[in-house]
Amino acid sequence: MINLIWMGMIVIGFGFAAVNGNIDSVTKAAFDGAQTGVTVSFGLISILVFWLGMMRLAEDAGLLKKVARLLGPVVRFLFPDVPKNHPAMGYILSNMSANLFGLGNAATPMGIKAMQELQKLNPDKETASAAMCTLLALNTASITLIPTTLIAIRLNYESANPSEIVGTTLLATAIATAAAIIADRWYRRRTMRRQKPPGIGTGLSPDVKG
Repeated sequence: MINLIWMGMIVIGFGFAAVNGNIDSVTKAAFDGAQTGVTVSFGLISILVFWLGMMRLAEDAGLLKKVARLLGPVVRFLFPDVPKNHPAMGYILSNMSANLFGLGNAATPMGIKAMQELQKLNPDKETASAAMCTLLALNTASITLIPTTLIAIRLNYESANPSEIVGTTLLATAIATAAAIIADRWYRRRTMRRQKPPGIGTGLSPDVKG
């Protein structure tokens, strides 16, 4: 569906450009955009390789295990329906650790693997489970200590102070994450109340009606 939407936008854009006689401007903009994309990508490679290397060193030194141990109680609170030693827990912890350092590219594969493992625990394969919704909400909010990718983009465009966004990014992602967790808890409780059989918690049997 997304591919069809993008294709429709491109075709409509070229159609209007042709009608208005601006096809040359559209062609130039397309090539300029492609050139900018390649330039930005090469600018991102260096900083991403650096931080991925740092993550690997931290993993070999055991730092990631300590971070995972620190985040363990938080993850178990957020995902109470996932068994403690299930493989999904490890992928969730790796995903959250990468997001903390702003490594979205590194966090994505771990998030996908976590979703695959959570799907194995999902009793209804056609509907996302509560744990899957929680993981998606956390990835969307993604509390970030160091916005590595944004800093790399600002460096690429020769910002005078590329790291000045760290404080505001931390505040914004902290608020977003808190809102995501609150919304997740609220929807979990509402879903549990809907699924609770009649009479539970009221002292009445399912057949008794008031």
